[in-house]
Amino acid sequence: MTGKLGLIIKREYLAKVRNKSFIIMTILSPILIVGMIVLIAYLTKVNDSEKRVVAVLNESDFFHEEFGSTDHLSFVKFRDLTLEKAKDSTSSMGLYGLLHIPENEVLEQASNQSYLYTKDNPNTQITQQLEGIFQRKLRQERLGDLGVSSEQFSSIEKPFELNLSTFEGEKSVKGITEIKAFIGGGFGYAIMMFIIIYGTFVMRSVIEEKTSRIIEVIISSVKPFQLMLGKIIGTSLAGMTQFVIWLISASLLLFVVVLVSGIDLSALMTEVQSTPGAMNGMSQFSQSLDNETILYAREILNIPWVLLIVSFLLYFVLGYFIYSSIYAAIGAAVDNETDTQQFVFPVILPLMLAIYVGFFSVFSNPHGPIAVGFSLFPLTSPIVMLMRLPAGIGEGGVPLWQLLTSIALLIGTFLGIVYLAAKIYRVGILMYGKRPTYRELVRWLRY
Repeated sequence: MTGKLGLIIKREYLAKVRNKSFIIMTILSPILIVGMIVLIAYLTKVNDSEKRVVAVLNESDFFHEEFGSTDHLSFVKFRDLTLEKAKDSTSSMGLYGLLHIPENEVLEQASNQSYLYTKDNPNTQITQQLEGIFQRKLRQERLGDLGVSSEQFSSIEKPFELNLSTFEGEKSVKGITEIKAFIGGGFGYAIMMFIIIYGTFVMRSVIEEKTSRIIEVIISSVKPFQLMLGKIIGTSLAGMTQFVIWLISASLLLFVVVLVSGIDLSALMTEVQSTPGAMNGMSQFSQSLDNETILYAREILNIPWVLLIVSFLLYFVLGYFIYSSIYAAIGAAVDNETDTQQFVFPVILPLMLAIYVGFFSVFSNPHGPIAVGFSLFPLTSPIVMLMRLPAGIGEGGVPLWQLLTSIALLIGTFLGIVYLAAKIYRVGILMYGKRPTYRELVRWLRY
């Protein structure tokens, strides 16, 4: 059996790596990936370089010095114009918008009656910046009514940052949990893409051999289970070869392009910084980068990279074997790729769920019931567990029993699904001319 299995693995591997489309995509993909990264960095830089100009028609006795220009926003002050003429002037001058502060002796009322006029829905960053100006002025006015002077208000407005430290006395930094989740999420996302891409390759290979009737000759010499397992392993080895080539060539190419062109990839971090919600930690990371670079570097270096890489390989192999077995069974059950659509979506649904639910749950509470549950459930654990593992194992990280339970469940599920998929594969590989239903697939499992 071992000898026949080895021959099948070798055949599938060589068939994949010698395929013209495989060779072309192996060469072309790193170029496309690097080109996309460089293009995004360039477009982000161009987008951030745009400076919006807002006209201000201030008819009140307030806000005389508050509207100062920033890197991305500047102001033009209108005087002695009606609102309609100010709107016409703003439109004719091609300005971003018009901020109108009506005449009123009370700051609260003047602020509540103010409007920002724009051609389309305004940018969120612009409105937040303008609202901040109003908020600061109103706060100062309210505190002034309570007897707080301008100097006292300035001291009140001084930002505060809480000191962070571990129980051992080492200083902690903000946003490191989110950064670790992003790193783990990157590994998990790579697994998801690899499973979808190369699982589909297995399915297509089975369909091609089935429709060409070559499969009838092959199974006269080997068992269907050997054939299915050989296809899975051979395709995975070809995929890993391609993935390693992509990783090395794309890294070298990106390094050369950045070195030669001088493109600043830090523009991407600026874009991330402006993202709300879950990106808050990354924003804090960017803001304090100048002062705490060493602390962040220390935290990133302290990530258990060996554990993460070993776990990535283990979860990748087990997860890929589980899903590719299902893909092989689907390929054996149908006659053409069009018929696979009703079966493929339920297969990739757990992967999609793992990515989205995993990010939300791990960001908010990596030790919560949702994060733990999805990191134990075999169909989602290869992705969600990798999001949690950058925190390490033990106190503050993933409990050892959860990691071992997750791996044990994954191995058990792998053996069970391979056994069931082999049954479908054995029956479906010689079935022609009919698209099976879910009920028929269940019946095949009983044979």
